[in-house]
Amino acid sequence: MDISVIIVSYNTADLIGPCLTAVIAQTGSTREIFVVDNASPDGSAAFIAAKFPAIHLIANADNRGFAIANNQAVAHCRGRQLLFLNPDTVLQANCLTTALSYMEKHPECGLAGLHILNPDGTDQDSVSPQYLSQRYTSGELANLPGDIACVLGAAMIAPREAIVAVGGFDEDYFLYGEDEDLCLRMRRRGLRIGFIEAARVVHYHGQSERKSTSAEVWRKKIRAEYLFYHKHYRPETIARIIRAEAMKTRWRIITLQLSLIFMKNKKETREKLHKYLIIKEELRRQKIPG
Repeated sequence: MDISVIIVSYNTADLIGPCLTAVIAQTGSTREIFVVDNASPDGSAAFIAAKFPAIHLIANADNRGFAIANNQAVAHCRGRQLLFLNPDTVLQANCLTTALSYMEKHPECGLAGLHILNPDGTDQDSVSPQYLSQRYTSGELANLPGDIACVLGAAMIAPREAIVAVGGFDEDYFLYGEDEDLCLRMRRRGLRIGFIEAARVVHYHGQSERKSTSAEVWRKKIRAEYLFYHKHYRPETIARIIRAEAMKTRWRIITLQLSLIFMKNKKETREKLHKYLIIKEELRRQKIPG
């Protein structure tokens, strides 16, 4: 088995059909597809079972999160390579073959991101040369191999052997941050992170979270950020980050509140203010180490 495709589904019954159709068009007898549905209330699991009976479907009784769901599928995969794919994506022509070829030619890579596009064909921001708040670090991230820090988890490929060696996804992450964490753990084992420019994927960004409020999304993202810091950064680094973010947040709240007095169209400003009020609230939950 040369590749196993893993898709974690939540509330994307209207999008996973095109995703699976594109994957199936590029798979054969040496490739397998897993979908783990996290108890989607929109009937995703029933839709998949009825329309795509050949796919290995794991239907969870509750929403177990992105990391746990991926690990569930990994335990059953037989492919030498694992492709982690979001349900709101569509593989473009020859994507799987191109990705497999790249990984065969680059055994130094523990993981590689595919070339992710917006629906209008423009590049989506999916490759980062630095980790979250890396400018505040002082030695934690020294001497890591390669120039890429992390890639977006919407479409990434890794040798099964490498995924198993690092223990899979860190299940402390529910949603957001698990891709960055996985990339860092790969690099700390001496493996590089790659980018496969010729393997293209269209990504309809954020569709699994479209029924969540902006406050819920921001809380998840902030909590994932600080989980990353506490797992990978020194206490003094975390203290610097919290102080800097608190100062920035206070300043932004003051300026946005003043802007509301003069702005005619206040909706966008209120949304930004709401975001920073959430950040302020979440920062209060963080204890400054030491």
